[in-house]
Amino acid sequence: MILPKVRDPRFVTIRRGGTLTDADHHLLALWAASCAEHVLGLFEAVRPADPRPRQAIEGARAWVRGELRMMEARATGGHAMGAARELRGAARHAAYAAGQAGVVAHVAAHELGAAAYAIKAARAAAPKGGAEAAGRRECRWQREQLPAEIRELVLDDQRLRNGVCWSVFGC
Repeated sequence: MILPKVRDPRFVTIRRGGTLTDADHHLLALWAASCAEHVLGLFEAVRPADPRPRQAIEGARAWVRGELRMMEARATGGHAMGAARELRGAARHAAYAAGQAGVVAHVAAHELGAAAYAIKAARAAAPKGGAEAAGRRECRWQREQLPAEIRELVLDDQRLRNGVCWSVFGC
């Protein structure tokens, strides 16, 4: 489980009693979608005819644009995670990354799940002996994509939840 037992109010929208603005929630969703898309090819190489992970990434972006309701975006994430279940390795992790990106519309804290699974996908796809280096490269790439408005929030979240996210954020 990558979500904390006690919800961090920084990842709860203002209208639900937290401190997260809609604008920052949207930025978290877009960043998560970028993280997932960066490794999506690892899934599509194994299952090119299965559109569910790509649809989840597109669903997250459509939610940000106001073209998809939260529950619809959440459903695309669930379908992407369904695509992951019967797979192993990089393809599985890439599909889970897409699923996590899709559900950020519902729970903003899933942003870290998309990033963590993307790093796991990069590690799993690396040649023998190169997993750690591949994971660090992916982590650094993700950090380069962070918008300034949410950078410190995400980096702090990585520090706080690194232990429950397979310690992938040590880059």
